[in-house]
Amino acid sequence: MGTLEGKIALITGAGQGVGQGIAFALSAEGATIAVTGRTASKLETTCKTIEKRGGKAIPITCNVKSEESLVSMVDEVVEKLGTIDILVNNAHEVPLGPLNGVSDEKFAAGWESGPLATFRLMKLCYPHLKGGGSIINLGSTSAKRWDMSNYGCYAANKESIRSLTQAAACEWAIDGIRTNVILPHAKSPALADWIASDPEEAEKFFETIPMRRVGECEEDIGRFVAMLCGESSAYVNGQSIAIDGGQAHMG
Repeated sequence: MGTLEGKIALITGAGQGVGQGIAFALSAEGATIAVTGRTASKLETTCKTIEKRGGKAIPITCNVKSEESLVSMVDEVVEKLGTIDILVNNAHEVPLGPLNGVSDEKFAAGWESGPLATFRLMKLCYPHLKGGGSIINLGSTSAKRWDMSNYGCYAANKESIRSLTQAAACEWAIDGIRTNVILPHAKSPALADWIASDPEEAEKFFETIPMRRVGECEEDIGRFVAMLCGESSAYVNGQSIAIDGGQAHMG
């Protein structure tokens, strides 16, 4: 029996990359997964893979920038699966580039899909998470870079998510809800595109990671999240945990 047997997990952006890896890992530990995101075909692929492995999953399309869509998604998860024990806020449109190169529209899209969506979903899921639930939000070590060039807008979004995480950890622990944030380096499609487009910068980036590699979405990132959601981590709350091969100093 898995460590998350009988648990219901809602994961945003689970059609690919880190979200998909987390979905696979939580399912392997027995959780039933609400696989959510914008592209139905990607969600179906994730669900079919989970089912082939013997797990249970349902696909639900959702636009995290829409409050109405978030409300509908949570209602559908509860209607079909009964409750929500684990919330993973993974989906995020990230605004990368120099300050003068990021438009208001891109910054707003990052805010709406990141901090605002995280804020809304945490509150929507709060009644269901009470009494033993776990929230995992996605941050980034970008704010710990010595050179913030091209990462300022991205880091601003992710640091806002860290602040929301810490507030929820303090305010909701009394209700039996643990809230933590992970800051991963992972082999996502976005990272693969970046490596292909700028191999020289990518090589320099790998040299800053003591382990000289980025994490696997399921094996490195997903399995850690599964552990963080389980009973073995029952006293872990309000933490920012870098899963990055030792690159960032989080002190």
